[in-house]
Amino acid sequence: MNLEIATLDLTFRRRSTIGYTVGMAVYVLIVVALYPAFRDSAELDSLTSSSPGIAALFGISGSLTSPTGWLNANIYANFFPLIVLLLTVGYGAGCLAGQEKDGHLELVLSLPFSRGSVVAQKVIALAVQTAIFAILVFLTVLAGRWFDLSVDAGHLATATVAVALLGVDFGLLAIAIGGATGNRGLALGVTSVVAAASFLVSSMAPLVSWLEPARVVSLFYWSVGDNQLDQGMSAEAAAVLVGVGVVLAIVAWRAFLAHDLS
Repeated sequence: MNLEIATLDLTFRRRSTIGYTVGMAVYVLIVVALYPAFRDSAELDSLTSSSPGIAALFGISGSLTSPTGWLNANIYANFFPLIVLLLTVGYGAGCLAGQEKDGHLELVLSLPFSRGSVVAQKVIALAVQTAIFAILVFLTVLAGRWFDLSVDAGHLATATVAVALLGVDFGLLAIAIGGATGNRGLALGVTSVVAAASFLVSSMAPLVSWLEPARVVSLFYWSVGDNQLDQGMSAEAAAVLVGVGVVLAIVAWRAFLAHDLS
């Protein structure tokens, strides 16, 4: 497959991708470097027990002073997924609907590519941006070994992949909505609301009994809400995250084929 469109999108997005990636890497490095100063703090561990509701809003559970608890509370349960979603949902909402609004999509479609090929290349560009971001976060967290913050590398790798898949899934949802409607704002708004609801269901379910059964429909639960740093991403979680992505990619493809650009 000629990847000219994907290459152009990646080139156009390189500044924002680099900005997100470098900023996140600096933040992660600061977090892991600060760990030795807080690992013996009893006050931090009392936070989750004395204010479980507040802790749940940030996706925090368990000990904050263990290596995985520290990473989960400061990176993996909240900030890392948030920045991934800013990157992927922003691109997903703009790569078809945004270009249509700006009048650039007609130029893209004038190239010798089918609509299906255009969608496929947008998906590839989405995945590449997310992978670059996630890999650098993973490598930066590994630097925590120099600061006595050691976690199982295999579990860390699969937990990182889970967050990347989460971002790709919501990015694909934005592509699907944008490709179907041509409305960037609608794609951005609906996807953001769905992502926020998914996060709340995953984080608050342990405290709200009637939400507990709904955790299985939350992508956040399958990516960051099931002790992935301690246990790694399960095969079931991988199947859900990949399966949802495949379905959304097909929906995006069919929606764009049916969309009237006239």
